[in-house]
Amino acid sequence: MIHDATNNMSWTKKHLLDIESLTAEEILTVLDTARGFKAVGERAIKKVPALRGKTVVNLFVEPSTRTRTSFELAATRLSADVINFTTEASSLKKGETLKDTARNLEALNAELIIIRHSASGAPHFLSRVLDAHVINAGDGAHEHPTQAFLDTFTIREKKGRIAGLNVTILGDILYSRVARSDIWALTKLGANVTLCGPATLVPKTFEQMGCRVTHDVAEAIRDADVINLLRIQHERQRKTMFPSIGEYTQQFGLTKARLAKTKPDAIIMHPGPINRGVEIDSEIADSSRSVILEQVTNGLAVRMAVLYLVNGGKSVANPAN
Repeated sequence: MIHDATNNMSWTKKHLLDIESLTAEEILTVLDTARGFKAVGERAIKKVPALRGKTVVNLFVEPSTRTRTSFELAATRLSADVINFTTEASSLKKGETLKDTARNLEALNAELIIIRHSASGAPHFLSRVLDAHVINAGDGAHEHPTQAFLDTFTIREKKGRIAGLNVTILGDILYSRVARSDIWALTKLGANVTLCGPATLVPKTFEQMGCRVTHDVAEAIRDADVINLLRIQHERQRKTMFPSIGEYTQQFGLTKARLAKTKPDAIIMHPGPINRGVEIDSEIADSSRSVILEQVTNGLAVRMAVLYLVNGGKSVANPAN
């Protein structure tokens, strides 16, 4: 039986590559550590010396705004030196391999490398060729582990637990790395996960991950404690997966009429960017039931916790001291 009580395990992994390989206890270690770092963000002086003297590289080979900025601020709050690296301003544009780029960065004494890449498995590859700590900030349609941490952190903060909750993930599951990481984290922590969306984007094969698949949106959200909405991943789709955006909104968008038939205390989540009027009604996104901005705030605490733990931080109870 999975429970949500604070655990006292220390983190022993050199890298953060995915959620699939983590135990429930390791996931809880990150969540518990993030709780301490969130308290740091509420102080007048928001910096701690946990990574003083360390160099953190944001190696973002795929575009990002929220995740890159969140990692940059997290490293800065931990007193690290931060280098932001983008493809457009790098030798990758000249044909240099990812391996050579990363090794050159490591030669500059970079101890932690945060990578986002369009190719699934890129962080795992770097972890095999580098001595530096590697953190996956999203690899193709594979995983986005820190998003899963901030999502589960937010759910536990709002609901007091994760075990036994009904969580519905609604939208483009097939091409979503967020969905895969969320499914692994939520099922490991004992939640009941339901996936919903068009049949072309939510195949029954996902049931092999321990969740339930339905294409009936009314049934999917009726008993949900948490409704996590995903945008359509147009950039990863190799062909059109449904007739039109208008039809998708009509069939699967979270409208006020659909929301009225859900539990009154169900919370609404979204990893961003939001496509208002497509997967979510604009008024719902700004309502009191939405925790979307709280997810962003919690993402900073979670990423501070990940950087701290991967670097060898041991204290779970009070990492901010």
